[in-house]
Formats: sequence, structure tokens, C-alpha cells
Amino acid sequence: MPDPALLTDSDAARRLVAERLDQFPTTDIPLLNRRSAAVAVALASEGGELGVWVTRRASTLRAHAGQFALPGGRVDPGENAVQAALREMREELGVSAAEHDVLGRLDDYATRSGYVITPIVVWIGEAPQLAPNPDEVACVDLVPLADLDVAPRFVQIAESDRPVIQLPLLDTLIHAPTAAVLHQFREVVLHDRHTRVADLEQPLFAWR
Repeated sequence: MPDPALLTDSDAARRLVAERLDQFPTTDIPLLNRRSAAVAVALASEGGELGVWVTRRASTLRAHAGQFALPGGRVDPGENAVQAALREMREELGVSAAEHDVLGRLDDYATRSGYVITPIVVWIGEAPQLAPNPDEVACVDLVPLADLDVAPRFVQIAESDRPVIQLPLLDTLIHAPTAAVLHQFREVVLHDRHTRVADLEQPLFAWR
């Protein structure tokens, strides 16, 4: 069980999340002709219960339509990962946060579609009214941290010697890269376990 202090919107929770992220030695992945991207692991609360926003991508998008995701996208020229994650959260969900709300980051994760994603953990607190961009977001769920504390499933596929990770959340299975990021967040933040996820595979439908 995670520390109960982490499950509620409180100053103690914010401090503990920041402390555990600060103590976690993150791993950078070189781009090697891939593109840089960033996602926001946004800690918001409803009724005092902390959770993380998970989106479902619009069905009209050219890439990864309908897949579960964290607010994010490519890092634009002149931006760093923090700035990109905050901008993408604002553009996708209509939620603004400042750089001083960033609590830390997790490991880079390289995708089969040619990106290196940097996950940025940001504190929102009491959830504001969302204004999802319908061109990018079909729906948004705030997944409570208590629900996020779930054991992953690992599946083998013929096309890779790396295990495909699946997280049973939202009455379905969420896959990498989102599942890999959320699993590492669970391990590092909720359980203070320094767990790596670079060797976790994506399903074939996410390779494109």
C-alpha cells in the first residue's frame, strides 16, 4: 500500500512526491534521429482525492487515434521538456500551470514511432474546469492514485523479446508508452521503488 498521505490533496503529499522524484536518478535516452517529446503526469484532485489525468486521443488524429495517452506532444524548437509538457497540457485540456508547479520528471521512454518522451510530473491541486480540445482529445479521466496502484500485466509477442506492458485501468487495458510511464510513476512515487521501464514494449498497433 502507498503512503496514505500521497492519496490526498495536501501540502504533505506535494512535498513527498517532490522528495521521491528528487531522489530518483533519471535516465536520459539519446535521440539518435528520433524526435523529442514530453508528456505531463498531472496530479489533480476531486473531492480531495489525488489522481492523474489520462486522455483518449481523438479518432480523427492521423497518428495513434483512439489510444490512451497523457497530455503531451513534440518539443518545439526553443523549448525544453518542461515547457513543452506545460504547453501541451494547456492546448489539450485548457489547464495552465507554471514551471514552479513541476515536481520532477521520470525516465525518458523511446517509442517505436520515433520519439523519445520525457515525462514531467506537475502539481495541479484542485482540478479546474477542463476545456478539452476536441481536435485532439475525445475524453479525459482523472484516475485516482489508489486505482493507479495496480499490478501490471506482461505479454510476450513474437516480434520482440521485450515484454509488452498492460495496465488494467478504466475498465480496459492501457498500453505503453502511457502504461510504461504510469507504471514507473506508481513504482517511484507511490512505493519509492527505483524501477526502470525502458525495456517494456509497446503493442504492435502503437509501432506506427
